[in-house]
Amino acid sequence: MKKILVTGGAGYIGAHTVHYLVSKGVQPSDIFVFDNLVYGHKDYLPTGVHFIQGDLLRKDEINAVFSENNIGCVIHFAAYAYVGESMENPGKYFENNILAGLNLLEAMLKGNCNQIVFSSTCATYGIPDVSPISEATPQKPINPYGESKLMFEKILEWYSKIHDIKSVRLRYFNACGAGFGIGELHDPETHLIPLVLQTAKGIRENVSVFGSDYETKDGTCIRDYIHVLDLADAHYKAMDLLDTEDFRTDYFNLGTGIGVSVREIIATSKKITGMDFTVLEMGRRAGDPAELVASPEKAHERLQWRAQYDIDFIIKSAWEWENRLVGE
Repeated sequence: MKKILVTGGAGYIGAHTVHYLVSKGVQPSDIFVFDNLVYGHKDYLPTGVHFIQGDLLRKDEINAVFSENNIGCVIHFAAYAYVGESMENPGKYFENNILAGLNLLEAMLKGNCNQIVFSSTCATYGIPDVSPISEATPQKPINPYGESKLMFEKILEWYSKIHDIKSVRLRYFNACGAGFGIGELHDPETHLIPLVLQTAKGIRENVSVFGSDYETKDGTCIRDYIHVLDLADAHYKAMDLLDTEDFRTDYFNLGTGIGVSVREIIATSKKITGMDFTVLEMGRRAGDPAELVASPEKAHERLQWRAQYDIDFIIKSAWEWENRLVGE
């Protein structure tokens, strides 16, 4: 089995993917996690994987990983991902999400590694004119976070043409849920489902709904929520695609194709938790699209991937995680 380097592998999606790889038969000793632990949690990782604390902005640290280990494939998660922060500090996002990624690619070249799965985002589409969003939808990001991800996607295209680096770009929609005894633990927390569940638990006094006058089924924003284990499965399948002899580069939207509104998330959370809690209706936030839903057809056909978990399972798994977390 080839050795796999997972950058940002101690983070939320990265750690779930590492656990998923082990569950599919990858030996922990064949997995190398490289993470600076700014947002990652070393204790999220399964026993037996190699953990290397390092920063992609320091070339010598990532070069050493490739010179000392025969890495066959990279799964690249390491990125900053707060949209609001990217509007306040764009340099931080362009440096970490682009320059650090370039350092990784150059280290791959030196280490004769030509396979990479890239954790991208639907934020590259900006505010699309159509829904559901297919891969043919124009990419017009409206914040430095989305722009940084799109720029790195374009860099991967050039490295495929010039250096024969094979790449799969996975554009996530709303990652959520929990598995393997780990879950979302962000600081600050900005994702709707953990915010709602923490309110149900009494950790927060209330949860805010930003905008109730959108042209949607109930006036609130609609998103495509995808379980983190489904995302992990897509990365696993992407590695198989990279092994295809004539493969060079491709990109896929990862979503369920089903839109769920903010009100529906709240109602489902109240049903599953059995808790009532205070909901505050606020004005719209600037830049929030009314609806972001994936068209996952290309991933179904080309990647042989399909989301398995619905919103009830997502919230149940996240609620179990929140209760474990509070109990610790």
